[in-house]
Amino acid sequence: MLRVGIVANEVSGDILGAALAREIRKRVPEVHFVGVAGPRMQEEGCESLFAMERLSVMGLMEVLGQLRELLGLRRELVRYFVESPPDVFIGVDAPDFNLGLERRLRGAGIRTVHMVSPTVWAWRPGRVKSIRRSVDLMLSVFPFEETFLREHGVPARYVGHPLADEIPVEIDRTGARRALGLPQHGAIVALLPGSRMGEVERLAEPFIATAVRCRAARPDLRFVVPLVNARLRERFSQVLKQVAPDLLITLVDGRSREVLAAADVVLTASGTATLETLLTKRPMVVAYRVHPISYHLVKQLGLVKVPYIAMANLLAEKELAPEFIQDRCRADLLAPAILTFLDDAERVAEIQAEYRRVHLWLRQDAAASAAQAVLDLVAY
Repeated sequence: MLRVGIVANEVSGDILGAALAREIRKRVPEVHFVGVAGPRMQEEGCESLFAMERLSVMGLMEVLGQLRELLGLRRELVRYFVESPPDVFIGVDAPDFNLGLERRLRGAGIRTVHMVSPTVWAWRPGRVKSIRRSVDLMLSVFPFEETFLREHGVPARYVGHPLADEIPVEIDRTGARRALGLPQHGAIVALLPGSRMGEVERLAEPFIATAVRCRAARPDLRFVVPLVNARLRERFSQVLKQVAPDLLITLVDGRSREVLAAADVVLTASGTATLETLLTKRPMVVAYRVHPISYHLVKQLGLVKVPYIAMANLLAEKELAPEFIQDRCRADLLAPAILTFLDDAERVAEIQAEYRRVHLWLRQDAAASAAQAVLDLVAY
């Protein structure tokens, strides 16, 4: 039996890991996946040694606050896999956690694959040296990454992005609204404050305040918020009661893609959600906040090497989605940006055409390509 170690640490990684596991199983039915898995990966038969949420930390200061626990969890995983070696280990995204794990496992003679290249072309380029020591194969989901990695001595294969395969090119807004019990007429704004507790802690208040301002200008607007789990829903609800107890907002458990499909405009945290919004062809406004010390260090050390933080803008090579970062993540700036999209059908049509072009560019049957690349590596 083929034995695959696999670790994901957040919702986006869970989605990617599930698609990869499904395609590997199609080719090798007798396969056992074990590591750290979210609900989607578990549905595909992945055994999870502990809850994925224990690894879901982002931001320099946030990681420092939980560093002891994170290092302890990584030691546990190293011990487990060294004592019971898999045929191959796959780290799904989460480079700060997984690359260190992969380096130790590779040193113990276990073949390692990393899915989703760290953005070394954009952020902390010095990491490419660590990547060379850590992986036998890097699976890149964006086309410009493969060349960069190979030029720096990292075995890499471009496989496309699984989300581009999963999300249809033509979006059924009517069906999405019907499935969510939303009216077919009237404008809807989706609010996506992130999939981590730290993100919701920092973004719920400005997102809700933005909704209040938008509703004041457009009383007919409806707001829908998909939240990935009960903990985040509870925290968002607490902030809603504090900031705007009379504001009517529809909270949805999961189902973010349906919410995106149902929406006219999206206000989203930076991250994979911007890619999902692009693939759903919805105009978006991007906002983000991190711990002030984290932001100061990033700025002072010049760690970011790209002009945009939203993957949607990087792929389009232009700022189609206005970005409001740190101190600019304020309702008085976010609300006008949202209202502008609601009132400019011609601009929205231009953005949708560009997003469709990018979608087709990324559609490569990624999960199948990635699965075959993994199996080629282990000659299975």
